[in-house]
Amino acid sequence: MRLLAPSILAADFLHLEKDIRLINGHADIIHLDVMDGTLVPNISFGFSVIDAVAEIAEKPMDAHLMIVHPEKYFARCAKAGCSMLSFHLEAARKARRSPARLLDEVRSLGMTPGLAINPDIPVEDVFPYLDHAGYILVMSVFAGFGGQKFIPETYGRVKALKAEIARRGLDCMVEIDGGADLSNAAALYEAGVDIIVAGSAVFKAPDPAAAIAAMKGA
Repeated sequence: MRLLAPSILAADFLHLEKDIRLINGHADIIHLDVMDGTLVPNISFGFSVIDAVAEIAEKPMDAHLMIVHPEKYFARCAKAGCSMLSFHLEAARKARRSPARLLDEVRSLGMTPGLAINPDIPVEDVFPYLDHAGYILVMSVFAGFGGQKFIPETYGRVKALKAEIARRGLDCMVEIDGGADLSNAAALYEAGVDIIVAGSAVFKAPDPAAAIAAMKGA
């Protein structure tokens, strides 16, 4: 599966409708990076933006909650129309909450549940939760800022994760987020990535639609 999910974190917020319609016409998923300035060192946007996006979204919305106590907002994301929702393993650990139970709660609300990890978290740490997750979000940069340089070790992490998913015969996708562009898209898909999140590579390109097509066809 080769899906592309442009992150609106890199979009033109003065003309956001234009960029959402671009995704509707050319990409597969609308990626929503929600940051609280506590779990990660930055803030982004909240439900006022998500609700506005939902009004014109024709592709599934994927909420990536980089926040503490993400469970407080599961129901609100479902109400806003999100089809996918991921939270960080680090956030669950800090709150002393069971990641498996949180994933099950997301699923019970009608969304595909995802578990995200930063590059300094061993990929094996998500293995106990693969039975509960619909996808694993492997950060290929450290969560919190757009435009960071891709971390090459991501390839090995994706391969190890994909091998474990295949060994257990599970229906769990792999998503990566951070530093993806045309130079590495082919290698990422070949490593086993199902969904590539791309921000600057799409919205900062001279022709965003062509950039999406090139990455998907890489």
